[in-house]
Amino acid sequence: MKYTTWQKTWLLILRLSIGWHLLYEGLAKLTNPNWSSVAYLMDSEGFLKNFYEWMVSSPGILKVVDFANIWGLIAIGLGIFIGLFTRVAIIAGILLLSLYYLSHPPFVGLEYSFPSGGNYLFVNSILIEILALAVLFKFPTQFEYGIDKFICKSSKN
Repeated sequence: MKYTTWQKTWLLILRLSIGWHLLYEGLAKLTNPNWSSVAYLMDSEGFLKNFYEWMVSSPGILKVVDFANIWGLIAIGLGIFIGLFTRVAIIAGILLLSLYYLSHPPFVGLEYSFPSGGNYLFVNSILIEILALAVLFKFPTQFEYGIDKFICKSSKN
């Protein structure tokens, strides 16, 4: 697809912003020795509440969940930010963010212990980030601005 310079610029800014956000979230969790997903998971509501509570039910499962959360955020964020295996990182990002959304869905009648940063009904910042990743999947920039450009070039030779 051909994009105008403005389209490419704004798609790149969007990609870099989301990539940085996810990468930084992972790094912040990694560098905090007291971080655990236990409180967030126990605060879950909605139809998957039992699934999230199951994750907390065993120290071994929780350890795997915390490890996957931290390193998933780092890998996904880095991939999106630098444009490396970007489409895979975007799909993984959509899946991970969907788990966050389903853990704390902004539906009528659900109340959470932790403040959400606003008042939401159906649409919250997590859903917006999921939709923005879907836009990046549909309108990729990594082949012009990213490491994927060089990988695709070398694989064609």
